[in-house]
Amino acid sequence: MSAERQVILDTETTGLEWRQGDRVIEIGCIELVNRRPSGRRFHRYLNPQRPIGAGAQAVHGLTDEFLADKPRFADIADELLEFVSGAEVIIHNAPFDLGFLNYELGLIERGTIEAVCDAIIDTLKMARELRPGKKNSLDALCAEFGIDNSNRQLHGALLDAELLAEVYLAMTRGQESLMIALDGGAAASAFVGGEHPPIRVVAPSAEELAEHERVLTEIDKASGGKTLWRMLPA
Repeated sequence: MSAERQVILDTETTGLEWRQGDRVIEIGCIELVNRRPSGRRFHRYLNPQRPIGAGAQAVHGLTDEFLADKPRFADIADELLEFVSGAEVIIHNAPFDLGFLNYELGLIERGTIEAVCDAIIDTLKMARELRPGKKNSLDALCAEFGIDNSNRQLHGALLDAELLAEVYLAMTRGQESLMIALDGGAAASAFVGGEHPPIRVVAPSAEELAEHERVLTEIDKASGGKTLWRMLPA
């Protein structure tokens, strides 16, 4: 079985609307292999070639001066596409980040993120289905799942990708059961292969049987002799 590869991705931008010319200024990616951090990351600050909006700067704290000597998106596009290629890409509010990234790729005639990755998973959509009517921002989800986000004084693409990785794993923890079983050794492997491990049967003691019967009798008396287990034939 080939390893499952996922990439958690986040961006920061000059503003909220790529259709009005806003640009990507930071990209942060964390790689998961079989639902575990692999240690591989992709992180770049970018020169957007336009001023950062005051509202956006208040969110992420990045300045025009800081980004002036950073590479342009075109300079790192190949690295980004290689990093996400063939992976499930996990994004919180995917339409926002994809809109910006695909706009940047379109400017250099390089297609779309969706064309090279295996799938897109939107954790905001997932969270809304799991928690209808509740706040599902990254901060709200960190609070829900007990994830420490105390270092998140400002938004940052790499930090937010790290937090989102923890949120995603927490939201999908039930899906780990098979992987946990696979880590359990020979018995688990035999079960997955179709051979059930031996079942251990523990018989109750005479004292336990007597106590069980006493409790059933008390329940039967309290119900006026109408308990189903007394009415049915043995």
